[in-house]
Amino acid sequence: MSERTQSPGIITRKMIKLLFRILLLLTVPTLLDHDTNSHIAMCWVIHQMSSSRGIGLIVGPAIGGYLAQPADKYPGIFSVNSIFGRFPYFLPCLCISLLAIAAVIACFWLPETLHKHTEDTMLNSSTEAVEEPCSDLNAEQSGSGCLSLFTNWPLMSTITVYCIFSLQDMAYAEVFSLWAVSDRKYGGLSFSSQDVGRVLSISGLLLLIYQILIYPLVANSIDPITLVRAIALLTIPLLSSYPFMPALSGSILQLALNCASFLKNSFSVTTMTVFNILMNDAVVSSRDS
Repeated sequence: MSERTQSPGIITRKMIKLLFRILLLLTVPTLLDHDTNSHIAMCWVIHQMSSSRGIGLIVGPAIGGYLAQPADKYPGIFSVNSIFGRFPYFLPCLCISLLAIAAVIACFWLPETLHKHTEDTMLNSSTEAVEEPCSDLNAEQSGSGCLSLFTNWPLMSTITVYCIFSLQDMAYAEVFSLWAVSDRKYGGLSFSSQDVGRVLSISGLLLLIYQILIYPLVANSIDPITLVRAIALLTIPLLSSYPFMPALSGSILQLALNCASFLKNSFSVTTMTVFNILMNDAVVSSRDS
């Protein structure tokens, strides 16, 4: 397949990935807005979303690494002349698509969070009529409040730093696999797709353990801003160590790469959680004032 044929597909995939990342950023405030105790629910929602990312980092690389090029890896099951032989990456894409379809079907059983009028609210219609002028005043204030978000310095500074961290996180996620499969003479590791999937699956499993057991202790011991600053400082030497890894080999390379991949993913998940907490606190404090 030529580069001209691949380019539209790659650009489209990147745009869809960016849209889903923006949707993820908007999901947390939306979920918390429907909860009566949003500050307590915030930690639970963000923690569950981060833990689900750890599960995805286990399942996704395993599917891509072990099911890519099935005709070459499993010639006794998949024929070279079959569709899986002519399209070596069709099987993992098919499995991912089936998982996405199952998720879409499961969404039909999710409870609705929109406010619905019941018989009790109909009986309290007189009270609502009395409170209607107050609600109109609050609506006018909320309309001007949308523009005031741009003058909310804690919120805007948090979003700006979040965008910077997300940029380097997305760049790392895209470059890591390409770097790992590149030849050693170009500074890569000469890994196969199966080797890359194994490394990402191990780091995803460690990330899930970190989210469940270690992160709650870290969050209770260190305040969010200090935690982000520490991660920013630790990320610099961590990423700087990758160019020296091709000089390693064997079990030492596997150990160093798995540790570095786990640390990078744990830093990414921690910063995402912290930034969501900071954005929520910035909006709530502005609303209270």
